[in-house]
Amino acid sequence: MEHSYNRLKKLQVICINDGKNLGRVCDVLFLYPENKIKGFSVTGGRGFRIAREEQFVPWGQIIKIGRDVVLIKREEKPKGSCPPPCPPLFGRTDCRDDGECE
Repeated sequence: MEHSYNRLKKLQVICINDGKNLGRVCDVLFLYPENKIKGFSVTGGRGFRIAREEQFVPWGQIIKIGRDVVLIKREEKPKGSCPPPCPPLFGRTDCRDDGECE
């Protein structure tokens, strides 16, 4: 199935992990010399225009591009996995060293 950019930017983006509507496709990012699509930029689904947040959806997360929707699947983080604590030499104060996730 072929899609023009005008038709593509009207499509809703739905995450199949939790069923959330992430918004609409607002831009397509691609690599020029390689002629490969890098992914879609998606506007937030709800709220006022000022509060909407743009998200990037990599091409590898896109499952299906249909007639009226784009389905994606996000990689799930294992429960209880915290980012590693910050090394003290960087002087960051926003990290927790007790192993708890914020």
